[in-house]
Amino acid sequence: MWSFSSQQATLNKAFDGFFRRVKRGEKAGYPRFKSKARFGSVEWPEDGDGARWLPKRRRVYLQGIGEVKVHLHRQVQGRVKTIQIKRQGRRWLLVLSCDDVRPIRCRSLAARLADVGIVSFATTSDGQHVDNPRWGRAAAGRLASAQQRLQRAKRRSKNRDRKRETMAARHRKIANQRQDFPHKQARDLVARYDLLVVEDLQIANMLRRAKPVADPDNPRQYVANRARAKSGLSRSISDAGWGRFISILRAKAEEAGRAWIEVDPPHTSDRCEKCGHAAPENRVTQAEFCCAACGHGPIQADEHAARNLLRAGLALHAQAA
Repeated sequence: MWSFSSQQATLNKAFDGFFRRVKRGEKAGYPRFKSKARFGSVEWPEDGDGARWLPKRRRVYLQGIGEVKVHLHRQVQGRVKTIQIKRQGRRWLLVLSCDDVRPIRCRSLAARLADVGIVSFATTSDGQHVDNPRWGRAAAGRLASAQQRLQRAKRRSKNRDRKRETMAARHRKIANQRQDFPHKQARDLVARYDLLVVEDLQIANMLRRAKPVADPDNPRQYVANRARAKSGLSRSISDAGWGRFISILRAKAEEAGRAWIEVDPPHTSDRCEKCGHAAPENRVTQAEFCCAACGHGPIQADEHAARNLLRAGLALHAQAA
């Protein structure tokens, strides 16, 4: 049913993933044929080769199927380059990548900075806080109940297929929420500020598991390393989606012609903005800062860190100019 080009594109994607994992030293997983339950997307590398976008009728033509009606959530701009059909649970999505799209220009207002955190999703240096929605934690109960019903269903039954679709639909809702929220927040920041400074966070390192520590007094035993607390922190970081938000914010800032600066994170949260003293004891709690040297504070810790980042970003911006 699919054209030769779409099959070749799928095969190339599988082997690209294989060689990428080999290069990284990961478990390669040689490409293999997948059942219809595991295969979720197909791509045509060129508009008109097995698939064609019909903008006037809001339909897409697929070889072997015919014309399929599409519900557009945004206007298609530029020239359609590739077409992809993607399955998400009970839904099918049409993904179009386009060339020659005109950039969006936003009005410049002020120079400020965004700081990401766990308690607040983002904090600006002028004291504005964006609450962390915690989509995954809010839906944890519904996901757990759906997973339990899926496990109790008889294997290879229609009932199990329906439970699997329900599970996929709930995961899709969380994924859509995590994708929609940072886009809106990034657009708001880009529209209001002309200088965006963020921490250059190594998120992959922050998500690593706590290493076990051998007990020197008891062979084959280990001392407490707060692995459970680290797992909870890692889930909160993943739920907040810092990496996705920063990537989206960077792309929108470049599109709108904003200045973008990344600052090294060491001592941005525990350095006093008044005297410059940096020490862990300055951070009294997760939400409060008070300098142990000059007594500056107590003040909101995230706002203080955001102002430190702004000063560092302005210094780097002045050097670059």
